[in-house]
Amino acid sequence: MSLSMQKMWISIIGMILLALAMFVIYVSRYKLENKILKVLTSIIAWIMMITGGIIVMLIVLTGPTN
Repeated sequence: MSLSMQKMWISIIGMILLALAMFVIYVSRYKLENKILKVLTSIIAWIMMITGGIIVMLIVLTGPTN
């Protein structure tokens, strides 16, 4: 697999993590009643958001490939 294809798949994983984080935050804020579950899902969402943001940032900053 070429470097360009690897970067594409890694960036898609980053975008999926960001989208999942949005969904988990929505569920945490509006659908859950249990405080422990709210905190747990919020922490998981923040971890996914930070990880996805770092992945996308690194892919963008490394620039184009040949």
